[in-house]
Amino acid sequence: MRTIEIILDDKNNYFVREAFNTLRTNILFSGKEVKSIVVTSCFAHEGKSTISFETARSLAESGKKVLLVDADLRKSVLVSRITKERGIVGLSQLLSGQVEMDDAIYHTQFPGFDIIFAGPYPPNPTELVGSKAFKDLIRTKRQEYDYILVDAAPLGLVIDAAVMASVCDGAIMVVNLGHVKYRMAQNVKEQLEKSGCRVLGVVLNQVDRKKGNASTDAYYKSRYDTGYYGYHPSAAQKPAAPGAQRPASQGGTQTGARPAPRTPHSNPNTNKK
Repeated sequence: MRTIEIILDDKNNYFVREAFNTLRTNILFSGKEVKSIVVTSCFAHEGKSTISFETARSLAESGKKVLLVDADLRKSVLVSRITKERGIVGLSQLLSGQVEMDDAIYHTQFPGFDIIFAGPYPPNPTELVGSKAFKDLIRTKRQEYDYILVDAAPLGLVIDAAVMASVCDGAIMVVNLGHVKYRMAQNVKEQLEKSGCRVLGVVLNQVDRKKGNASTDAYYKSRYDTGYYGYHPSAAQKPAAPGAQRPASQGGTQTGARPAPRTPHSNPNTNKK
């Protein structure tokens, strides 16, 4: 296994760090049987990759051994965000048999924190994440790691997250507060439940503590809703969301106790799971 240096932009304020600490604590109290967790959202640009990474790092800082699997095989940007290393192989190559397990797992400078990056975009992402190779990956690494966090593509746009959730112990939904309609959030929750996966809860992201839950009329475009990688706009509702995503450090991240929200616009108590 190769060790790479992770480049961090640690400008998160006190409230953001406390929110991640709360999320970490909530996961720890979810039960010892919950070891593999898929993280998804309704749409792109809701902050799920940032939350997946920061949660995995927070768990590692608490003494847990954590594997972060970047399983968004359609539009991952994690590797370009956090490292300048070249020649990195990833999950798509591992699941297609091009590389071995030890070649795809990277140690970081943080003790107990390992990462599998997404790798090159494949032509058949759903088939790869639904393959026996992915199931074997989760099954074998559950014995080695305390937690496996799987950063999946938005379930409101493609089915990949539900496919992976069927072999994971729990799921976390990331909701960009004020920009996801109630019915869409309920649809994503129901898809996760149909996979047989336990919905652990919801993370409300981009919470503006000063302005409240004001929404915007701006619309964004991404490869998810323009027909890339086998997805067609007619297959799902197009979302209304900001034109550019702010990192979690500029907004806020809150965690809630309820296994699924009555409404994605509610603001759950951050001190409970």
